[in-house]
Amino acid sequence: MEEILCNKFVTIKHAIEGAPKEDDFEVLITNISTSSIKPGSNNVLVKCLQLSMDPYQLNRMKSFSPSQNSVAAAFKLVPGKPINGNGIGKVVASGHPKFQKGDLVIGLVIWAQYAVVEKVNLLRKLDPMELPLSYHLGILGTSGLTAYAGFFKVGKPKKGEKIFVSTASGSVGNLVGQYAKLFGCYVVGCAGSTKKVAMLKETLGFDDAFNYKEESDLNLALQRHFPEGIDIYFDNVGGEMLEATIANMNPFGRVVACGVMSQYTDPTKRRAGPNMIDVVYKRITIQGYLCTDYDFQEDGHCFAEFVSATSSYLKAGQMQVLEDIHVGLESIPSALVGLFCGRNIGKTVVKIADD
Repeated sequence: MEEILCNKFVTIKHAIEGAPKEDDFEVLITNISTSSIKPGSNNVLVKCLQLSMDPYQLNRMKSFSPSQNSVAAAFKLVPGKPINGNGIGKVVASGHPKFQKGDLVIGLVIWAQYAVVEKVNLLRKLDPMELPLSYHLGILGTSGLTAYAGFFKVGKPKKGEKIFVSTASGSVGNLVGQYAKLFGCYVVGCAGSTKKVAMLKETLGFDDAFNYKEESDLNLALQRHFPEGIDIYFDNVGGEMLEATIANMNPFGRVVACGVMSQYTDPTKRRAGPNMIDVVYKRITIQGYLCTDYDFQEDGHCFAEFVSATSSYLKAGQMQVLEDIHVGLESIPSALVGLFCGRNIGKTVVKIADD
């Protein structure tokens, strides 16, 4: 029987060129008919339960991308149209044989109460494993895979190496530090407040941490924390932080380029860069990557390895989960803006519905 669903969704009012503000967004309403999901259509109607908030989304909201070959350039958002992103939902109606009504799924949905998913290859069934659903967006989801693949597959650590993590209290950085400690490395992180620095050391077990906002000279700060040099830098910032870190890296050091927070809100400003003489003579590797490079699919080798290892750590109480949970569709703008003004600690998730 046909059911008409009133569907609220979040969109941008216009392209966002600087730091995002809550009034850059608006909530619109449309209707969805369950009869539009016909058998054999391969479309799936999903009720959105939880949504992931991620910094990369801001690049998609700009009128231009700093890199025309970037993911952001290829998937630019249009004002007035729904914003797609990673989330968890429950199937309401299915025209695809792989999914049945009532199935829990995770993958590409939209920032809305309901989402019609046409690209079902970007959805997979979810086994919650008696853990909170939000874990599958964070520590057992894309944030966790980004941290795991970046540290182990790109960074290629050796036990005892010295690791520096920027934005270490964020959804990815905090997990990198925890993986590195469990692997047997010396880990220092930086964050933007005294509270976050204390959390890194006292809750997550980092060997040391510092507030970059209190440092007048990043180069001297890194010399103080790494008198014997840095072997791996997990970079979420770029700019001056990358420049100072390269200056303090050991020969054959590796830079895992995960994000560039220093450019997200002002991509046109010229940024500091590493001394390329250091890069050449120290034989430093700088590699960017996306977590999708490592098969974020249920049959992906790296994904299965990551889930198995991380689940074991969680069950043994060896990893801590940091979450910044917001409630309600209308809280999405505030949740996203918080990523760019230092309000969040850990993974930011918006809960839309309970079931």
